[in-house]
Amino acid sequence: MSKELMEKLSNSIADGDEVGALQFVQEALDAGMVPMTILDEGGTAGMDIVNKRYDDGDAYLPELVVAGDTMKKVVDVIFERIEADGGVAQKRGTVVIAQAEGDVHDIGKNVVTALLGVNGFEVHDLGIDVPFKRIIQKAEEVDADIIAQSTLLTTSLPFLEDVVAYLRDTGKRDKYFYVVGGGPVTTDFAKRIGADGWGRNAFDAVELFKKLMTMDSAPEETIILDSEHQG
Repeated sequence: MSKELMEKLSNSIADGDEVGALQFVQEALDAGMVPMTILDEGGTAGMDIVNKRYDDGDAYLPELVVAGDTMKKVVDVIFERIEADGGVAQKRGTVVIAQAEGDVHDIGKNVVTALLGVNGFEVHDLGIDVPFKRIIQKAEEVDADIIAQSTLLTTSLPFLEDVVAYLRDTGKRDKYFYVVGGGPVTTDFAKRIGADGWGRNAFDAVELFKKLMTMDSAPEETIILDSEHQG
């Protein structure tokens, strides 16, 4: 039953059916399903469906936006339940996160931000279309442990590289862990620019952040977490 319910939820999100999605979320919560499981197996799966449609040319930007708006409503309901259950963990670290300059698509970043919050991270979300120097300034201001940046646009990829270059040029590279993500951000790209980590989806990102916070210094090689292609 739960599998069928999660399929209905994921398809509703992919189709931008807000009414249906919220109905299936509530049914899942009422049935006692774990909120994070609902988010993963229903929510994230739904965004994966519409993202694949977009990549294959079967969906366009308006469909992505509508699906993203539906996903946001789903996330809000799920995290209201988590907070009501007292599920926020103790602080693990401080993160500054932003969507790269030129990119105004933020649903993926928003899900990561929400997940980090309930997993004990203090998160400073700078939003969309953020110049890289502003990201670093905020990291210095809040004494961040991790700088996280993502993009869904290939045209914004150079701005991810600019962060690493600027930190190196100013002698601050060892002060922060730097992680990247987003559709066009490949593992090869993350390794080439010298990022400390890359995660395929929001859940991988949280596990990556947890792993980094157990380390005393930057990893020798970029950490790649991709739950879809592991085990």
